[in-house]
Amino acid sequence: MLLTRFRNATALAAGCLSMLATSQVVAQDDESYEIEEVVVTGTYLKGKSQFNSPSPIAVIGADNLNNIGASTVADLVQTLTINAGSQNNPDAFTQNNTTGTSNFNLRGLGVASTLVLLNGRRQVNTGALTNDGVTFVDTSSLVPQIAVQRIEIVKDGAAAIYGTDAVAGVVNFITDDNFEGLSLSARGATLTGEGSQSDLQVEGKFGWSSGNTNFMIAASYLDRTELTTAERRLSRPEDDSSALGNPGSFFVPSVAAGLAQQSAAAAAAGNATLAAQLAALARAPIIDPTGCGEVGGIPAAATTLPNGLQPGTCRFDFGDFFTLVPEEERIQLYGVVKHEFEGGHTFRAEVAYADNEASRGNSPSFPFLQLGAAQVPADHPNNVFGEQVTFFGRVSGVGGDVSPSSFTSETYRVSGAIDGPINDNWSYNLAATYAKNDHTNNTEDTVTDRVRLALQGLGGPNCDAATGTPGEGNCQYFNPFATSFTTSPNDPALLDHLIATQTIESNSELWTIDAVLSGTVGSLPAGDIGLAVGFQYRDETFGRDLDPLANADAFAFVIGAPDFEDSRSIYAFFAEALAPITDKIDLSVAARFEDYGGNIGSTFDPKVSLLARPTDSLTLRGSYSTSFRAPSQFQIQGQATSLNQISDPLTGGTFFAAVRGTDPQGGRALDPEQSKAWNFGLSWQPIDGLSVDIDYFNYDFSDVIIQENFQSVVNADPTGDRVVRAFDGGPILMVFVDYVNASSVKTDGLDVSVKYDIEVGDGVIQPFFDGTYLFSYDITDPQAGNIDGVGNRNFSNFGSPTPKTRFNTGIAFTNDTHDARFYVRHISGLDDDQVIGGVENGDIPSYTTVDVQYSLNLGGIFENLDGTSLQIGARNVFDKDVPRVATNGGFESRTHDPRQRSVYAKISTTF
Repeated sequence: MLLTRFRNATALAAGCLSMLATSQVVAQDDESYEIEEVVVTGTYLKGKSQFNSPSPIAVIGADNLNNIGASTVADLVQTLTINAGSQNNPDAFTQNNTTGTSNFNLRGLGVASTLVLLNGRRQVNTGALTNDGVTFVDTSSLVPQIAVQRIEIVKDGAAAIYGTDAVAGVVNFITDDNFEGLSLSARGATLTGEGSQSDLQVEGKFGWSSGNTNFMIAASYLDRTELTTAERRLSRPEDDSSALGNPGSFFVPSVAAGLAQQSAAAAAAGNATLAAQLAALARAPIIDPTGCGEVGGIPAAATTLPNGLQPGTCRFDFGDFFTLVPEEERIQLYGVVKHEFEGGHTFRAEVAYADNEASRGNSPSFPFLQLGAAQVPADHPNNVFGEQVTFFGRVSGVGGDVSPSSFTSETYRVSGAIDGPINDNWSYNLAATYAKNDHTNNTEDTVTDRVRLALQGLGGPNCDAATGTPGEGNCQYFNPFATSFTTSPNDPALLDHLIATQTIESNSELWTIDAVLSGTVGSLPAGDIGLAVGFQYRDETFGRDLDPLANADAFAFVIGAPDFEDSRSIYAFFAEALAPITDKIDLSVAARFEDYGGNIGSTFDPKVSLLARPTDSLTLRGSYSTSFRAPSQFQIQGQATSLNQISDPLTGGTFFAAVRGTDPQGGRALDPEQSKAWNFGLSWQPIDGLSVDIDYFNYDFSDVIIQENFQSVVNADPTGDRVVRAFDGGPILMVFVDYVNASSVKTDGLDVSVKYDIEVGDGVIQPFFDGTYLFSYDITDPQAGNIDGVGNRNFSNFGSPTPKTRFNTGIAFTNDTHDARFYVRHISGLDDDQVIGGVENGDIPSYTTVDVQYSLNLGGIFENLDGTSLQIGARNVFDKDVPRVATNGGFESRTHDPRQRSVYAKISTTF
């Protein structure tokens, strides 16, 4: 454990007094304190700690993670009040591609706007993409949690120190390199209500030391079972229903022509209202007359025509086919070795590996959007219309089985560093890191040409379309009518042939070389002037390889794309200085120049910070900085498709359709995002044991790179070229969006933390409060316009769902044997701006839950069990229902946890 002494010991750490994280401070004499942990994040100057940091810093130790019952980093993120909009409860509708991953989203500025470090070094971005095409560091692929000594969070901009991505702040995972012995733990958790979802996690670490050499290795295994919507349905049928089902509907030319003629006649007679109604009916498909509701479909008929046909759709409720919690199996390995040579030079090397396999369910098949290939010929043996019609539906619907999507992520990391003194005043640090992520996503979908041929009677794996006879021998008809449920069933082998697997293999690589010199360059009356200068080189590679069918855009719903790979090199130079202006005032300045070359160019970002200690019990701090985030390689060159629920302002209907990125045509010209951040705070200890920490933060985030919000595109121009419909005025099939520098976010608010340690008998009672209150979250969106986003779900713009108030409060009692904790967690309500049928959903209510936990140190009772502890706890003790939202899935997945009440037990031992 590093030890250091500082003057003016009564000043408090900038962020270490939060409810989750407090470093132990022990008085030594009237002039100094001894700090157990030296904070290393946010500075390259040696000897600086949270004790005298002008930036707001939260330090979350391993014990703190244990105290909140966190089995994964995602569990921690879920409780952080400074975080909003992380994709840690991924659903199939808004964040399907991130299944099996987790991330930070500090201040709601985006999952790519928080820089995640491991032992102060960059980690490779995952190959997984959010629905809007953003890449990020997957915190599930870092290290086993048992290997983490602490997590340090810098809660203001830090690009001047670390470069791109540090817009909202920095999260640094620091491993327990000096651990000696053997530590093992096993944790099990299960739900107590609807559903059988459970977790089993086993972890261990071994540390050894001999002379000047330390070695530590850690491993973790997580087995998570799924929670399906069939077990716990949060949504209503109207929330999770599609106009394209099986049974389906059909566009019938003769019916459309007859209604169009009637519309024209009504218009000629001066009856404009009737003419409009008939024109709308002419554009509608006809519900399958051979059956809809009788076999499980949901008929949504506009009217019944004199011939008995019904314009409308046979809707399909797909809500029972998905997963609220995906199935996962995760293995993490980590090892580190350190050796100290003579003269104080230290060599350090680390290796890490993570393998995560996850799967989630989809509807039996996706909607068939290629209507040009959905022609049912007049001579089809099951065609009841007697003319060629167009099928509007999906290959498998009612009565079908869950279609799985699988996700595999492998992450490798090797890092080496050497540091030591140059002379009495200067030291050096040299490091090189290589990391790689391979991510594979497999999704089933219907193949357009196979369905087209099968509708013509030339379907099946053994049918030769060039020589075969429709409906004879190896050639089969696909029956899209409801008679397939009764008198004319489809061959299961044919249905299997119509569906194939789209495979997307993504790879992301990172090489980093860091060099830092730090020392002193003179002195002032109050002390030495510290200086650090450095250089960083990064080489980033990102690529995607799609299967041949996807390359050929052969699927009917999940749109394909060409393969691509791009590499780029980045050079950076930076400097940081600390000057003690007086005994009570420290000034810090830092600056970084980073050059990407090409169309991105270079950026220069400064940071100025001030720390003042006016009294022994009060510390004041302030900082101003600029930050940036460079466009990702995918944002410049990539093209992808996501599946989303879209409300149609033209018809008032809601459709589950494809959102497709436009062709980048050689690359998009995107500028780096820019940010200005202010922070003013204080730490106050008015009496022994009472700590108060308050920070005001203000971010002005501009030139934000976004994939345009699909709902905003539709709302702005529902009949434009970027909205693809079945035909003029028909149902929405696809929306085209692009990446643009066209938006901004301005947000400000308060972080407040209060903790009071009260000694009673042989223990300590600790009431605590930790909360964040937002004054503003103002969004400028190119389609949606100016949005007051605070307290808003922000479904119809690019922003994150942003509760106005979040807090954790409660009380703890602890001594050498017992530790009992009671938490109250509150998330304020949200205005739901999703529009369905021309009406906004309304309000999402606030959500308050209670967690409890008890830990028993068995060594305090049984001498032979020294080092062994037992922990039991429950989350959401009163099984509070997650707020229901009228949307796909039935809840706001980036804000709330659908699991509700769970209980857990953990046993740990250390030798």
